[in-house]
Amino acid sequence: MAYTTINKSSDYFNTVLITGDANDPRAVTGYGFAPDLIFAKQRNGNANGGFFDKVRGATKFLYSNQTDAEGTTANTPTSFDSDGFTIGDDNSNFYYNGYNFVYWGWRADGTSGSSNTDGTITSTVSANTTSGFSIVSYTGNSTDSTIGHGLGQKPDFIMVKERDSSSYDWVCYHSALGAGSAIALNLSDAAYGATGWNNSTEPTSTVFSVDSAANSVNKSGSGFIAYCFAEKKGFSKFGSYVGNGNADGTFIYTGFKPAFVMVKRTDTTASWLMYDNKRDSFNVVDLALSANLTNAEDVTGSDESDFLSNGIKMRNTGNALNASGGTYIYMAFAESPLVGTNNIPATAR
Repeated sequence: MAYTTINKSSDYFNTVLITGDANDPRAVTGYGFAPDLIFAKQRNGNANGGFFDKVRGATKFLYSNQTDAEGTTANTPTSFDSDGFTIGDDNSNFYYNGYNFVYWGWRADGTSGSSNTDGTITSTVSANTTSGFSIVSYTGNSTDSTIGHGLGQKPDFIMVKERDSSSYDWVCYHSALGAGSAIALNLSDAAYGATGWNNSTEPTSTVFSVDSAANSVNKSGSGFIAYCFAEKKGFSKFGSYVGNGNADGTFIYTGFKPAFVMVKRTDTTASWLMYDNKRDSFNVVDLALSANLTNAEDVTGSDESDFLSNGIKMRNTGNALNASGGTYIYMAFAESPLVGTNNIPATAR
């Protein structure tokens, strides 16, 4: 029996690694598709991570680890291309001569978005219903409202950022926490109960709800961007687990061999840790980057795991991945499904 309808995960998500050189602008290629969202992080120096997307347009960025308003700089993508993007001038955050970078990329619908009237606020949406990913732009109105997301199923993870000021955190919904809680991407803080999701209303197959009093997701007149993800069997997984504080750690079944994993402890302070199959091509997986920090890539020593053919196995006792009794949320994307429609099973690393 097939575990997915997506046999080639790299048609929808991929990771590209480069070392900056003196050639700028520079074409960054190797995705195998035209990416619509890029998450960039420097690996060997202290720098801000950042998001670029096709809906907001080339040259615009939002830092993942800051409350800063949307910025424009010459070293963001100057264009989104058929197999990647073109990066601009040297700058330590997103591209710099002699420094190593990782660029995680997701595919939406390949456009700058179209009008969506499913919610009480009209949004601009670029959605890929096959892979369960959409980019949503909207303007807040400080009224209890709904926003169309275009996925055709309930999202499992949503990241929202106000674009016009430097006053507000990234606000994240995760299905394992529910709409009664939220968590900030740019902070190491635990999940909190006072959220922007109107009256703790869960997202639906067409909309997510925002509160009139939550400026972080619905300030009147402010622009917002939301990245929405819905679980797809054999391609993506969003869930939670409890750590066991043991080197023979907790196992997370995903139904695929992971290509990318991001984990956040929710009951106490800990960073958002990110791992992938390109920076760590064999087990143990221990090259961590933090979405909420400027820190360079770190061999954690205590926050380690194995990427298996069907999931993730924790291999140490670190606070950020596997503390005894700790509660965690995660998002994961596939390198290959456990078994696809072609009945070819994934192999171990």
